[in-house]
Amino acid sequence: MSEGLKYTGLHAKHVELGAKMVPFAGYEMPIQYPSGIRAEHKRVRETVGVFDVSHMGEVVVKGEGALEYLNKITLNDVSKLNVGQAHYSAMCYEDGGIVDDLLVYRFEDYYLCVINASNIEKDVEWMLKHKTDNVEVINVSDEWTQIAVQGQKAEETLQKLTDVNLSEIKYYWFKEDILAGVKMIISRTGYTGEPGFELYYKKEDSVAVWDKVFEAGAEFNIEPIGLGARDSLRLEKKMALYGNDIDHTTNPIEAGLGWITKLDKGDFIGRDAIVKVKEEGTTRKLVSLLFDDKKAFPRAGYEIVDENEQVIGKITSGTISPILDQGIAMAYVQKEHGAIDNILNVKVRNKIFTAKIIKGAFV
Repeated sequence: MSEGLKYTGLHAKHVELGAKMVPFAGYEMPIQYPSGIRAEHKRVRETVGVFDVSHMGEVVVKGEGALEYLNKITLNDVSKLNVGQAHYSAMCYEDGGIVDDLLVYRFEDYYLCVINASNIEKDVEWMLKHKTDNVEVINVSDEWTQIAVQGQKAEETLQKLTDVNLSEIKYYWFKEDILAGVKMIISRTGYTGEPGFELYYKKEDSVAVWDKVFEAGAEFNIEPIGLGARDSLRLEKKMALYGNDIDHTTNPIEAGLGWITKLDKGDFIGRDAIVKVKEEGTTRKLVSLLFDDKKAFPRAGYEIVDENEQVIGKITSGTISPILDQGIAMAYVQKEHGAIDNILNVKVRNKIFTAKIIKGAFV
């Protein structure tokens, strides 16, 4: 046990499985298991893996003003959500910088916001600051366990544990029902680009549910997956990570999040700044970079330079793709250099490597 850190309901299970535990967002979390990051990554792409993501934050929003309030503090249009549906969104400051990205779930009489682990305290403080008298904002993060079961065999694994027809739950929809003998939220969402589910349930059932999921997935060689593979999996699918690819200095338009920014829904915090950027144009854009030299290992912070070695951008996330066996990265570059198929120069440990801008995800 590490002093000053919090532990999820599955901490002892990770230690028992031989995980390498590291401090992350105030928790001691598994970065990898004995099989290693590349093997874990491939397990999710090939069959099924399970992540403990209980460090994520959950905030209940309810009251007669809940819809109006959430539409005021988030970018996406909450009024379009049906009961049993979720969407991806973000919250912005008045200057258009991103507070956090999040999921919003609509229930019959309340909403659930799922926020990033590293931002829980900051986000809740910001949400409370903008709360109206007819709204309740309740941080329930410490009461829940959240696991993500991801991969081509995720549905087949979990179907053994519930009477709910999982094939009927559409992408970004959810049900409250019994799975593994426990009442929970069964959500068709995830952060890997693979089919799968995220399960939310009470902390006291943490290990019991985990063990039943592993028993059900044994025929598919199900494995526990750490934060290392979680990061490489999301990067292969060009999914942004707060603190790397988006933060308080990032406008959603330059981050490629215009699709969740519903300017026609009425006023919301940050709208004027976002409209201004949209009208005047951005100076930079977030791009996907694919490296051709296998010796290039891109990392966050590496500079992108022009032919005169003037800095024109910077990598925000980078790794070697376990699927492609090539360097991949997300980076902000000056807009005039950001066209698809452009070849850019990247400084990797004082050596120049080239990378091509590609459209969208890497795999």
